Formats: sequence, structure tokens, C-alpha cells
Amino acid sequence: MFKSLARDPVIGIKNNSVNSGGRPGLFYLIFAASGFAGLIYESIWTHYIQLFLGHAAYAQTLVLAIFMGGMAMGAWICSRRSGRWRNLLRFYALTELIIGILGLLFHPVFVRFLGFSYSIGIPSFHSATAILIFKWMGSAFLILPQSVLLGMLFPLMAGGLVRRDPNTPGATLAMLYFTNSLGAAIGVLASGFWLIAWVGLPGTVMTAGLINLLLAAWVWSISPKELPHGAAGFPESEPVQEPRTVPVGPGYRLFLFIALVTGSASFMYEIGWIRMLSLVLGSATHAFELMLSAFITGLALGGLWIRRRIDRYPEPTRVLAIVQMAMGALALGTLPVYNRLFEVMRWLVRNLDKTDSGYALFNLASHGISLAVMLPATFCAGMTLPLITFLLLRQGHGEKSIGAVYSLNTLGAILGVFFSIHVGMPEFGLKNLIVIGAACDIALGLLLVWRSTRSEGIKWAATAAGFGMVLAALLVVKMDPLKMASGVYRKGRLLDSKKVNVLYLKDGKTATIDVTRSPSGLTLIATNGKPEASIFMPVKGPGRRIAPDESTQILMGALPILLKPSARTVGNIGFGSGLTTTTLLTDPDLERVDTIEIEPAMVEGARNFLPRVSLAYQDPRSHIHIEDAKTYFSSHHNKYDIIISEPSNPWVSGVSGLFSVEFYGVVKKNLKDRGLLVQWLQLYESDPGLVASVVKALSSQFADYVIYVTDEIDIVIIATPGGHLPEAVEGPEKFPGLAMELRRINVRNGQDLELHRLGSKKILDPLFDSYTEPPNSDYFPVLDLNATRFRFLGADATILVSLKRAPVPIVEILEGTIPNRNRTVVSFNPEFYSSGSSHLASMLYHYLLGAPWDWPHKEVLLDRTTRRNAETAREIIGNCAPALQWELWVGSLHNTVAIHMIPYLSPSELAVLWSRLEGSPCWSDINPAKKKLIHLYQSVGRRNSSSIVDAARTILSDGQNWNPVILEYALAAAMSGEIAGGKNTEALELWRAHSDRVKFDGPMPLYMRLLVANSRVDEKGS
Repeated sequence: MFKSLARDPVIGIKNNSVNSGGRPGLFYLIFAASGFAGLIYESIWTHYIQLFLGHAAYAQTLVLAIFMGGMAMGAWICSRRSGRWRNLLRFYALTELIIGILGLLFHPVFVRFLGFSYSIGIPSFHSATAILIFKWMGSAFLILPQSVLLGMLFPLMAGGLVRRDPNTPGATLAMLYFTNSLGAAIGVLASGFWLIAWVGLPGTVMTAGLINLLLAAWVWSISPKELPHGAAGFPESEPVQEPRTVPVGPGYRLFLFIALVTGSASFMYEIGWIRMLSLVLGSATHAFELMLSAFITGLALGGLWIRRRIDRYPEPTRVLAIVQMAMGALALGTLPVYNRLFEVMRWLVRNLDKTDSGYALFNLASHGISLAVMLPATFCAGMTLPLITFLLLRQGHGEKSIGAVYSLNTLGAILGVFFSIHVGMPEFGLKNLIVIGAACDIALGLLLVWRSTRSEGIKWAATAAGFGMVLAALLVVKMDPLKMASGVYRKGRLLDSKKVNVLYLKDGKTATIDVTRSPSGLTLIATNGKPEASIFMPVKGPGRRIAPDESTQILMGALPILLKPSARTVGNIGFGSGLTTTTLLTDPDLERVDTIEIEPAMVEGARNFLPRVSLAYQDPRSHIHIEDAKTYFSSHHNKYDIIISEPSNPWVSGVSGLFSVEFYGVVKKNLKDRGLLVQWLQLYESDPGLVASVVKALSSQFADYVIYVTDEIDIVIIATPGGHLPEAVEGPEKFPGLAMELRRINVRNGQDLELHRLGSKKILDPLFDSYTEPPNSDYFPVLDLNATRFRFLGADATILVSLKRAPVPIVEILEGTIPNRNRTVVSFNPEFYSSGSSHLASMLYHYLLGAPWDWPHKEVLLDRTTRRNAETAREIIGNCAPALQWELWVGSLHNTVAIHMIPYLSPSELAVLWSRLEGSPCWSDINPAKKKLIHLYQSVGRRNSSSIVDAARTILSDGQNWNPVILEYALAAAMSGEIAGGKNTEALELWRAHSDRVKFDGPMPLYMRLLVANSRVDEKGS
């Protein structure tokens, strides 16, 4: 054992250079890896806790608070106890060991806790306050123990290395801040961009745990068994002697106060900058990770810069004063810079290639933008803690000051986070939150200037400069509401004051909400620049224009009522413009509509849609709840006839959890028997595989579903947990109020509604199963990881709508739903393809039967090729056109009848057409090949599976040199007929035998993929 050695009178620790079992660089590397694992925890905990709290912004705030609070507690414990511990590095190794074990156990503990919370915990409370407290305490239970231990790591490592080399404590502290922060900055990126994609949330948190275990073993192996303070076991015969330290006085308390306040200010910046940059970079999860990494990188570089200088400063208090004032000034400087960033993002979106390499550059540039905002001020912030700690060590307060400074700084961070979210942002706004934080840092700098400087001129000059900067920021710098409302990160567009007016802009707790209106009356409500809902609000007169997603909002409310007229209670997730809630309330038989919205500013901003959505606010049956959907359903014990989910796009941070297997499991429990779930899903800024991952998740929890196309870029999925959905909806005529809303979007009868039907689970499940993407899960978030990339690439999943345009009416054949009508009568909607196609089919039908050419919808041009083909087909129907060349005869009839008429007209209508042809004198003279083709068209028109197979196989098997287009049609028809007849194997054999004869013009059409997928299903069903 070493005997007690003389202690340094200045820093209060042993003045020796006993080797601690390894070079300092090795310990810095270890501490970088520890920071890497630590930020994996913070990043992953945010993903987990948002599943419990229901919103990413809340999760980020609470995780940050608990994480920082736990670290403060851990540092405080070290500040009180570490002086009595002789081998701090062995204690460090034990702490890493326990952190690693808890990391390995985190996922199973979380899953069990979540199940307990939603089944027992939350339902047992009857007040929102009690539930909120339970959620906070539950979150603390999950992550506080590890956070406390993580907070002990820095004081233990720092104390151990400072004991090893007490001559340069400042450099040691700064280097530790740098390496730990650098590892953390890399960790948050590795977690978000790679680890979650590879091993999911469970695997990522386990990876961090394994890193901790390896570090524990490594540090234990290289740290000495004995140090000058005694052996690791502390022999009982030789009690630890406390270092001699200077008594605590006003100076000690002052520097701890500075650590507290500057910690608060720094996190006011972080919260404010993240919200600011969300309007520039987008509010996706990857964007948040880039911002967080940039913030930590600034801290790391500041620590690195101060490392080689800190021990040489003759007046470190003055340096700290300069740093504090510079940090406040640089934070204020981010405000005028911010307005320019929108132009930078516009240039990036417009000029980067829409490829994966372009996306990588986009992320790199986004990180650069984050650094441009955060780096100057956070660089200063990275110097403050080493300076404060060094000052206290130099004054003789001992190594306990390391933990004390770290503890008070993290406590200040907690206060800054909660002030920013609950007071600063909603009450003072984004700009003023940054100004408040900067004013705090400038005030601290001025306090130190007045304390450390004798020159009155310098004191007053610094004071004038500080006050001048704050006043300039308040009075001169303006945030441009048009730029903030633009959503420039999506399409590279900035709003023009001549074309749009900002009616509302508020920085809410979870997002910045804005409402804009164009001179034409198009009114949009958006979160962080992403439009959520739109309605045309004409300046004069009633107006008849339809906003881009007005059809979706109305059909979201109308379809479930028409499918389930007996419904009495509805739960609606997401307020949006309030139009869906209003549509629901037009049904007088509904007794209650509960609308759950997590952001109060959304409900407030939507008042700009009044009086269009007045029922949502004024009808006594309407109840608006500001709450997370999972928590609301768990705490209110209600079961609904209908639950509607209309969230934002899946790429928005936290939203993908509303499309997961686990969420659908929660929703299912809150539906009555044979209740309906109505799910809005955007096809734009997406990909067919991502849509498949959502449908797979939903299908795993629901017995049946049907998909409706609301416009050309959105779908609505209606699902039931038991039984089967009806094949057709009720006509809107029985619901006068609902009928009025539907007329606004050109839906006036049952046929109009059927035009929007895409297909049911029976035939669509095999199609979606053919995509490799797994079901979207909370713990393997396919959407969250990939949706942002597809948004940048400009990809979409609108190919799904092409099933409505298949030349063979595959859906009707496979589902056995034969149109039972004598006449096709649909309302014309120029913005909905199927509506225009049905009108064209009816017009062609009458034209071929001898009526004059009449196309009344002048707003939609009829192309010349279609008209020429129709004229030729009319000649064929009338007198068989025997003189026409073979290719012209077949092509004209196929394009007119097969492509433009059969999919949209009923069998009874088409029968008249074929009777006209077969009754003509020329019928007996038509050659056999032509009759085979006509027979195929007749069979497909009747939707009779057996005759379709016979007619199609005849064409596929004869020796006629058929055009590949005809062969494709015959193959699709034959496969449809075989599958409809339950002969999937025969359909697959047809595909294998004849697919090489079909020459697709580009990729294989989706309807052929659907047929192949269905043919692979066992005859007894999948």
C-alpha cells in the first residue's frame, strides 16, 4: 500500500504522477466510446418513450430532462463521495458494467411496462393530471437509473485521470469533454442512420449495452489495483483521508450558479434551434438526429480548442466572461442568419440529383446547415464547463467540484428544457426564446466582467454592448412568416407575399402551426411547414372548387357512415382542418364524436376555416381532447363504432407509430364488435413497399379491409376486426347532410362511391405480401427509417391507383362483384381519373350504337387517337369493316372497347353492343380469329370466370400471330378467371408458360403483379 503523500495546496489532490495503468490516450479513446454508447441510449430512449407518450417532441423533451437530470444526480453523488474512493477507475469500470447490464435488459422491461401501463396502469386513473404524472414517473423508472450511472462516468474518469496527472487538470478535463462529446455526436448518427435499420430498436440498445460491458472489462484490465489513495478495496486499517480544500464561499457558489444558468441557456438554444431548423430541414427523425449531432459537435470542438490553452491562462475568469458574452452574441447572430437558410435549402432541393447519392449529399448539407447555426455558440458552450471546473480546482475546492459543476449544469439544462417547451416557446415565441437564452449568457458574462475587471470603461462598454445586442435582436431582427410557412425542404419553394397570406402562425409545444390563404381562397393549415389539410374558402359566393385533399377529408367521414349506418360513436385521431369531424356530424344519428389532437395550436389555427367547419366547434356532440391517442384510448375506457386515424405523412418524426402493428393492436381493442377503423395513408412522398409495410401491419390485426382511392394521391383503408366488410356502400341519398358534403366533391350516388373502391383484403393481401418490406413496427420502424429518403427522391406509390385503370376488370372478376345496373350514371369529376373514364365509356357506348359524337366536358380534352379508334370501332360494330387491315381492325376495337369501355360498363350495357354486332348481316363473314377476340371481350364484359378462361386460353394456345398487347390482355384475363375459380396453380402455370411472349412497355404492370401474387396463394387461401 502507498502511504499518504503530500497534497497539492492549490488543487487539493495528491501531487504525484503515479502511472494509472495505461497511457492517457487510451482512456480518452475509451471515454469516446462511452460517449458513443451514451448518446445511443438518449437517441433510442427517445424512440421508445415516444411510443409511451405519443409524440416525438414530448419524448425528446422528457428524455432530455430525465437524461440530464439523472446525469446531474450521478455527478452530484460523485461530488459528495468520490473523494473517499481510492480507485476511481475501478469504480468507473463497475459503473460501465451496471450500465451495460441495464442496457441489455431495457427492451424486455419496456415491453412489459408498456403492456402493464395500457392494460392496468393508465386505465386506473381518472384525471389527466394523474395520467401525466404516471407517464412521467414511468418514463423516469425506465431511464433514470441508467442516466444516474451515466452521470457518474465523467466525474469518475476525470477524477481518476486528474489524480494520475495533477499538473494539467484543465487540459485533462477539456480533452475528456472533447472525446466524450465527439463519440456522442457520432453515436447519435450511427444509431439513427445505421443501427436501427440493421437491428431495430432492441438490437440498437443492446449494442450500446455490449459496448458498455466491453469498456468495463477494458478499464478494469488496464487500471491498477492500487493507487496512492489505497487499494481498490480500501483496507479497513487505513481509512481514506479527505483532501484539504478551501472552505465553500461566495465565489464557489457563484461559479456553480453560472454553471446552472449557462446550462439552462444552452438548452433554450437547443430547443429553439431544433424548432427553427425543423422548418428548414423538415421535422423528420433523421433531421432531428443531424441537429443533435451538430449541437454536440460544437461542444466537442470547444472542449478541444480550450484543452491546450486552459492551463496557461493567467486570468481564466476573464476568459470565461468573454466566452459567456461571445456565446450570447453568437446565439443572437443565428436569428438573422436563419432567414438566409431557407434560400440555401431551396437551392439544395432544386439542384441535388434525386438519387441515393443526392440524398446522402442532402443529409450532409443538412448537417452543415445545422452546424452553421449551432457551431459558433456551442463552440463557446464547450469551453464553459472546463473553465468553470478548472477555476474551482485552482481555487482549491478539490475534485468534488468536478461533479458539482457537472451536476448543476445538467440541472440547469433540465430547467431550460421545461421552460422552453412549456413557457418560452408557446408564450414568447421562437425568436424570443433564443433572445432570452442569449440574454442569460450575456448577463453572466457581464457579471464576471464587473467582478474580474477594474477598468470602469471596460465594464460600462461591455454592459452597453450586451444590452445593445439584445435590444437589436428584439427590435431589428424579424422572422419571415412566409418562409417559415413554406415547407421549403419538400419541393424547394418559398411562398410569395403576392400569392399567399399568412393568417396564423404560432409556435406550439410540439410544432409550429401556420395557416395560409391564397387570393383564390385556398386555405392550408400546416405543421412545421408541412400542409396537413386544405379547404377552398372562396372570398365571394359559395364557391365550387375542391382543395387538393378536400375529397379525402370528406370521404374519411362519409365512407364509414355509409358502410355502417348503425354507428353511434366515433373516435377521430387528428383534428386537421376540422372537416372530417364536421362531415361526421352531418349524420343526425351519431351521438358522440371524440376528436383527439395532441397540439392545441392546431385546433386554434383551424378556426380560420370557420364557418365551413362550424359543427366541429359548435355541435354539442363534438368533443375535442388534447391528448395522445394511445393514452386517451387507454384512460377513457370507451369502445367506438368507428375510429378514424388521419395523421400527418409517415416521414414526420413520431408519426410512423400511428401505422404500426402495435398501434393497430391498441386501436382494435377500442372498437366494438364489427366496428370500423378508417386509416388515411398518403401515396405521395412514399413508395409501394412502404405502403405494403403499413397494410401488412394493419392486416395482421384486422379480419378484413377494403381500400378506397379518394383522389389520385391518397387512399383510405377501412378495416374491421371481425367478420367481413360489405361489398358495396349505402347510397348517400338517405343522409341529406352527408349528401350535401359529398356533392361538393362530385359524389352524388352509389356508383360514384364505387368508382373510388380499389379492392379488398382478399385480393390485395397477396399483392402487398409480394413486397419484401416487413410490417411496420414500433421496434423495427420501416416507415421512420425510409420515408424521408423517398420524400427527397420524389418517389410515390400512386402506381397503386393504376389498378383502377387495368384493361381487364380484375378486381370485379377476382372478388366476384358483378355490376348489377342497367345504366352507368356517374358524376363528372375532372380531378378524378375514374370519373372521367366512366364518362368516356358511356359516351363511346352511345356513339358505337349510332348516337352522334358528344363529349360535353370541354375542360378535359379528348385525344385524337381515342377519337380515331372510336370511329373505326363504330364501323366495325356497324358493318364489320371487312376491308380494314388486320392490325388496324384489332387495334381500334381493342383500344376502344377493351380498354375504354369494358372496365367501366355493366354486363347488361355491353350485351346490347355485342347483340348489335352479332345481329348484323356481316357477322357470318367475320373470320374465326376475329370472332375469338370478340368472344374474349364478351366473356370479360360478363365477368364470367369460366367463359373468360375458355376464351382467353383459345387465343393463347392457337397459332395466330397475335400482337403482344392482345396476348397480355388474354393472359391477364385467363389468370383472372382461373384465380376466381379457385385454380391458383393453373393461373401460375399460365404465367410461366406465356409471360415470355408478353412484351411489357416498361416494368411489369401492377395488375399483372397482383395476378401473379394471387396465383401463388394456395387454393385454400393464404
